[in-house]
Amino acid sequence: MIKQWLFALLFLSVVVVQAQEANWLTDFDTAKKEARKTNKPILMYFTGSDWCGPCKMLKKDFWEHPDFIAQSEDFVLLEVDVPFRLDILSEEQMKKNKALQKKYNQEKSFPTLLAMDANGRVKDRISAYSMLRDPSGYFAFIEKAKSIR
Repeated sequence: MIKQWLFALLFLSVVVVQAQEANWLTDFDTAKKEARKTNKPILMYFTGSDWCGPCKMLKKDFWEHPDFIAQSEDFVLLEVDVPFRLDILSEEQMKKNKALQKKYNQEKSFPTLLAMDANGRVKDRISAYSMLRDPSGYFAFIEKAKSIR
């Protein structure tokens, strides 16, 4: 009986954790199609998932924050990862991400977040994340980005 309760509790905790994650796409064309279909702005996020310290802090402080997760449905989210390790992404995905970086993040600033309309036109951007670990600038950024169409 105790094992059944523990199993049920474990199952429910996994379901709750999964429900508290934002839905990230990794293909720009798919993101644009989804944005046009839903009339939502795109948030394109440049990260170096395996090497960028500020990106890792931003993930914990902002992307995983319940307030962001609650607002994430207002956007089409696109993650553009540019890792150092070659085993994180497929070669094809890495080529696509490098091409997006060359076009939209030429200064190679990480983390960088772009607010775009459904056609992929950049309307606003925010870069960097401070060691002070204050995500309020990012929350203000997405609040402003909600009005982009």
